[in-house]
Amino acid sequence: MKKLKILFAVGAAVLSLQMPFFSQNKKQKEIQVGAEQIEKYRKLLKDRRVGLAANATSVIVRPDGTKIHDLDFLIQNKINVSKIFAPEHGFRGESEGGKTISNEADAKTGVPILSLYGKHVKPSTEVLQDIDVMIYDIQDVGARFYTYISTMHYIMEACAENDVPLVIFDRPNPNIDCVAGPIREEKFKSFVSLDPIPVAYGMTAGELAQMINGAGWLKDGVKCRLTVIPVKNYTRRSKYVLPVPPSPNLPDERSVRFYPFLCLFEATKVSEGRGTYQPFTALGYPDPAFGKYVFTPHDIEGMATNPKFKGQDCYGIDLSEEPLYSEGGIFTLRHFMYFAKKIGSAKEMVDQPVGLARLWGNDRLIEQIDSGMTEDEIRALWQPDADKFLEARKPYLIYK
Repeated sequence: MKKLKILFAVGAAVLSLQMPFFSQNKKQKEIQVGAEQIEKYRKLLKDRRVGLAANATSVIVRPDGTKIHDLDFLIQNKINVSKIFAPEHGFRGESEGGKTISNEADAKTGVPILSLYGKHVKPSTEVLQDIDVMIYDIQDVGARFYTYISTMHYIMEACAENDVPLVIFDRPNPNIDCVAGPIREEKFKSFVSLDPIPVAYGMTAGELAQMINGAGWLKDGVKCRLTVIPVKNYTRRSKYVLPVPPSPNLPDERSVRFYPFLCLFEATKVSEGRGTYQPFTALGYPDPAFGKYVFTPHDIEGMATNPKFKGQDCYGIDLSEEPLYSEGGIFTLRHFMYFAKKIGSAKEMVDQPVGLARLWGNDRLIEQIDSGMTEDEIRALWQPDADKFLEARKPYLIYK
């Protein structure tokens, strides 16, 4: 019986989180993220007090493979960064999901850090009074419930309300090939589903920001003075390797690719692999009838505290051999439906129905599965709205 080994040395795990997901090919090395192209935005920032919304993903990879953080790069180029705004997981990305982030100062530069997660998800008028221009540069993964885009939405709203221009340093979306899932319905609007878009929306942060602005989704229809610095040498066919993990529980390319459909398990009795070094690539339940693959969740500093089924052997499936790419995108419900059937029903498997509805965007998935609908039949229900979204987003797309 295959056993997932989770008792690695913590030092080795930390080292792995600092390394690239896998080797970058020549085409990827030609891609330049927005932050790297200072000639395109220097005039927008020169002699101005700058606010920087950033985290551990806000890096520039130099030709020799070394990395420099946006903050250090901007300071080296004589840009006055006076405040940092940090999303979920903190400025250096050291906090696990859902943990409250406190205000502090960057240890290296002394620039004050203000949290945009927890009680204060939106910059206040007070903290923006001495900011002349804001920058947003945080790596997205293309899932509606990944909260970095909610942070972006609220920054846009605050900038619009306080007449502060916003510059977005755009980055590739590692799931740009995938548009799937229902549009979020209004009554399920929350920090994990803020905008009326599909579960996977296939846009970069810069493109989505243009749509949020243009479609009037900000409070009271306000408009943000928005400038997007596009990614150079990037297309919708590009397969981009993230140079650093976007958050502690998305440690590699596979977890990033599977996250848009496996995150639904967070509202269920099934373990999604948190508490192991295989989050979102292993699924299990503490019953040998659920599969031959075995893993045991434990506390892992920076990744998991009291994970589901802590200390219990979970039996299920290992997704480490599943293909990363497929025609029409990677999104699938087959794993969710498999475990629902093994447990008895989706209603019995889901222990947080409100949470699932917020993730999914409506409250009909449990009923659809338990009525015997196939995945194709469920997909056919969301597809008309997805097609409308594909048409509506066209004016805001940047990349061919």
